[in-house]
Amino acid sequence: MADKRWYSLRVISGKEKKIKERIDLDVERSGWSDIVTQVVVPTEKVYKIRGGKKVITERNILPGYLLVEADAENFSGEIIQAISGMTNVINFLGGTNPIPMRQSEANRMLGKVDESNVTQEVMIEPFLEGETVKIIDGPFNDFVGDVIEVNEEKRKLKVVVKIFGRGTEVELNFVQVEKQQ
Repeated sequence: MADKRWYSLRVISGKEKKIKERIDLDVERSGWSDIVTQVVVPTEKVYKIRGGKKVITERNILPGYLLVEADAENFSGEIIQAISGMTNVINFLGGTNPIPMRQSEANRMLGKVDESNVTQEVMIEPFLEGETVKIIDGPFNDFVGDVIEVNEEKRKLKVVVKIFGRGTEVELNFVQVEKQQ
């Protein structure tokens, strides 16, 4: 059983996916797939409300970094130089002699990636008390109100809306409101 370790690779921010594809292709072409076993862009799923619809996108957890899993014994010279020499790649953490990440760090980064795929999405723009929101769903559709309480765990808001000139408190889910522009 080979000793597989994770290495941190610095790259130009915004080019992570392209570089990952290029490394995967190079590893395949050069027959290094038994040495470099995985290349991961650490992302998490997040959602925003756009036009009243819940839109799920991926957000990079570590902009400017890729995680490379490799066989620690055979991960050396030619392979490291080939990857480091690619366009938009800055270097491995540790330069020409890459330092493996502690297993706990790698697990934390990868765990966050796995968690967001399984458990829940993260709200990318949190609501704040005192903020004005527009209700986009339910009986108060199209009303505008002020947030007076935010409950992140239950994903609910208390909003005061004016009905016939009087403030009325309503409880809404995050997906029922959108931020006022």
